[in-house]
This record gives sequence, C-alpha cells and structure tokens, in this order.
Amino acid sequence: MNKLTPDKWTPKKQTFIQGTMILLAAGIINRILGFIPRIALPRIIGAEGVGIYQLGYPFFLVLVTIITGGIPLAVAKLVSEAETENKPQNSAFVLRVSLLLTVGLGILFMALSIWLAPWVTSTILTDSRVYHTFISMSPMLVIVAVSSVYRGYFQGKQNMIPSAASSIIETIARIICTLWFAYLLLPKGVAYAAAGAMLGVMAGEFFGMLALLWQFRRERPNAVKPDKTSRSEAASRGLFSRLMGINVPVTAGKLVGSFSYLFESIVTAQSLAIAGIATSVATAQYGALQGMIIPVLLLPGALTSSLAVSLVPSLSEAAARNDRTTIHKRLNQTIRLALVTGAPFSVLMYVLAEPLCRLLYNDADIAGMLRMLAPFALFVYVQAPLQAALQALDRPGRALFNTLVSATVKLLLIWYLSSQPKYGIYGAVIAIIINSIVVAFLHGYSISRLLTYRFKLFEMVKLLCSMIITAAVTSLAYRHLPFAGLSLVQFFASAFIGAAGFLITVFALKLVTPRDVKRMPVIGRWFGNDEPKNPAA
Repeated sequence: MNKLTPDKWTPKKQTFIQGTMILLAAGIINRILGFIPRIALPRIIGAEGVGIYQLGYPFFLVLVTIITGGIPLAVAKLVSEAETENKPQNSAFVLRVSLLLTVGLGILFMALSIWLAPWVTSTILTDSRVYHTFISMSPMLVIVAVSSVYRGYFQGKQNMIPSAASSIIETIARIICTLWFAYLLLPKGVAYAAAGAMLGVMAGEFFGMLALLWQFRRERPNAVKPDKTSRSEAASRGLFSRLMGINVPVTAGKLVGSFSYLFESIVTAQSLAIAGIATSVATAQYGALQGMIIPVLLLPGALTSSLAVSLVPSLSEAAARNDRTTIHKRLNQTIRLALVTGAPFSVLMYVLAEPLCRLLYNDADIAGMLRMLAPFALFVYVQAPLQAALQALDRPGRALFNTLVSATVKLLLIWYLSSQPKYGIYGAVIAIIINSIVVAFLHGYSISRLLTYRFKLFEMVKLLCSMIITAAVTSLAYRHLPFAGLSLVQFFASAFIGAAGFLITVFALKLVTPRDVKRMPVIGRWFGNDEPKNPAA
C-alpha cells in the first residue's frame, strides 16, 4: 500500500504579501457578505430589535476576551518561532496547552453567564428584553475558544488559508441562520427575534470551527505530537511561561477595549436616560449607531485586520533575527496600505452619507452620524496594524496603557456629552472620534520611540490632497450626473467616478507606483511580473 509522503501534507508557507492578500480576500468577501444581514436584519426586526441584539453583545465580547484574549497572538508567535527553529514538538505542545486552557475557561464562563443572566439583564442593562439574547449567546463561548486556538496555530505556520476559508464558511452560515431564525421567532416578539439572530451567529461560529478542525485533521499525518521523553519539565514550564507572558498582557489590553465597549453601552443608555430620552428610543438610537453606522465605517477594516494578523509572525521572525531593516520595511508597507486603501472609503462615506444610508437601511435620518465619523475613519484603520506591531515586538504593556488612556477619555466624554439634551447620541459620536485620534497617536508615538521610526509626513500630506480632490470630484458627480430619478444608479456612478479619481490622484502623486502593483500576487502577473520569490518580501 502506498503511503502518503509528509511533503504532500506539508502546508505551504506564504510570504507576508501573500498571507495578507489571502486574508484580505477573505475579509472583503466576509465584509460584503456580512452586510446582507446588516441590511436585512433592521428591515426584519427594526432598529429597536437591533438595539436589543447590540446591548447583549458587549458582555459576550468581554467574556470572549477573558477566555481567548491573547491566545491567538501568543500561539501564532510561539508557533512561528518554533517553526523558524525547526522544533515542531514545541508547536504541538503550545497547541495542546492552549486548547486545555481556553476550553476549560469557556465551559466555566458559559455556566456563569447562564446562571447570572437574569441579574445582568435586569440590573445592569437598561432593557430586560435582552435576557433571551444573553442566553442564546452563551454556548458560543466554548466554540470561539476552540476556533481561536486553531486560527493562531495556522497563522503561526504562516498558512492563512484555513483561517480565511473558515471565516468565509462561518459568514455564509451566519447570514443564512441569522435571518432565518430571526424571521421564525419574530411572531413571538422583537426580543425573541433578536435572540434568534444571536442563535444564527452561534450556528455560523460552529460551522467555522468545524472547517478549522477539518483542515487540521488533513494535516495530522505530518503533525508532531509533544514528546514527553525528549522534553524536559523545565523546557515545558518555559514554553508555558512564555505563552502566559504573552497572553496575559495582551488579554488585559483587549479587556480594556472590551470593557470600554461594555461600559460604553451602559453609560450611553444611562446618559440618554438622564437627557430625558425614553428607553425604547435610546435603545433604537444605540442600535442605529453600533449596529448600522459603525459596521459601515469599519468596512475597510478587512484590510487592516488582515495586515495586523500577517504582521505578527512576520515581525516576530524579524525581531528574532534582530533585523531592524525588515521591521521598518514591514511597518512602511502596512501603514501605507492601510491609509491608501481606507482613504477612498472615508471620502465616499462622507460625501455620499445620505444616499448610502437610504440605500442600505432605507433611513436617511441616521446619515448625520456617518458623516461626522467618516473624516476620522483613517485613525481607526491604522489602529489594528500599529497595535499588532507593538504586540509582536513584545510591548503589549505599552499597547495596554495606550488603550486604557483612550478608553477612559471616551467614557468620560460619553457621560458628559450624551447626558446633555443638545447632544444626545451625537455626544457618543464625538467621544468615538476623539478616542480614535488619541489611541492612534499614542500607538504611533510608542512605535516611534521603540524603533527610532519616523512616519513619512509628506506622504500624509499627499494623501490628504488626494482625499480633498476625490471629495470634490465625487460631490460634483453626484450633483450633476443625469440620473436624478434613479438614486441607485446615481449613487454607484458617483462612487465609481470618485474611486477612479482617487486612483488617478494616488498614482500621480506616487503614493502608489507601478512597482507596488507588480509586486502584488496574481494582479502583478497582469503587469508582467510575479510576486517576489523571497519569503521575506
């Protein structure tokens, strides 16, 4: 009987650009598909139902952060180092210990969340209808725990395909189940419909986990199990200490963000109540901001998230070699990509805010929030890569401090502004804007001090010029195109003209060069050049 050779099962290690592009492709697909429930769900359960759904979600994020916070990053970093040092037994040990830790915590917090659900929803939250949504999300904690470990494992091997494939499967399953379950439970009331939507999210996570487990099963013939005879107890303790040394501060940093999101939902609801806004109206306004406007704003985050994930193993390897040149090169690539790709979205969301909200949600009244947030979106887009760089360079404590400072500022501003009737929900919008600016500048300052790194300010000026030109072109196109009676055609035609104007401008100002395009996988071949053969490229 013919046996499979190990090479057949060995996953291909992608370059930094390849890994980023794979995750980017998956991220774009997920963001586009993810907008199907974002658009359809408010039409099924209304802004009030979205508000109920969103009020329970911050608690879920806090629990997930406690369980998995820094585990994916820690696993990716240690597995990447183990592969570089040709010690696959270390990778297997890290995987096993991480699974035991996260699954144990997942079961514990699932039980606690079910037990405490009545008290949390009746005492802490302002709307007791969140109870059913809270119960529905509890089993997801164990599922997410397992998925996070395997995603970190594959990313550490610089094999981004399993993560990308599982995320697409998870998104498709979530879309179908979220809308189906919400529709089925709607006759029981809006609270049950919101719970049905959360059950759909859980179903999607389950199918995504199955995809990761299947991919790992395929690679088992080439997997190496931890060898207890060859591994000393001291070596095992050393790996576990390093795992927790990365996990704990990163988890703490993420907890700041998760608790900030949780407190933000509580403080916003309480502040709107102080301002004299009824509970149902406040829930609807919060649902519009967090469930409708913020997802639109974060659409370009598909790229920045992909960059952040690919950046961790790449910078970890470079730091292990003390290769400062590669670290600077990666940071330049990452920041430039994040800004150049996010800028046109920021402009189009500002200029076309009203038709965009009407098109997506059939609600032009919420466009003011999107128009306020859009010009400052670039600060949001660069946060993930900058924070990932600090974590990859063993500075999670600095990232934690920066996040804590900005979160404190945001909560204080929400409490002060949203409690005033003249601001209302727009007080929360102003606080989000200031928060994004503060955290981006603090992360940038920390990296600059750590690496003696200088951000290219002249390129920022050129980017600002290109955004102003794009805004003018898009606005003129929307006003003067002969499609006044065809709002959908008018919107897409204006957006296309604006995007084309931005592309022309960035090439004219040399923010993007033909050489940059030629170095991209697949697309570069159309211009007569393959991607670099060097894995470090």
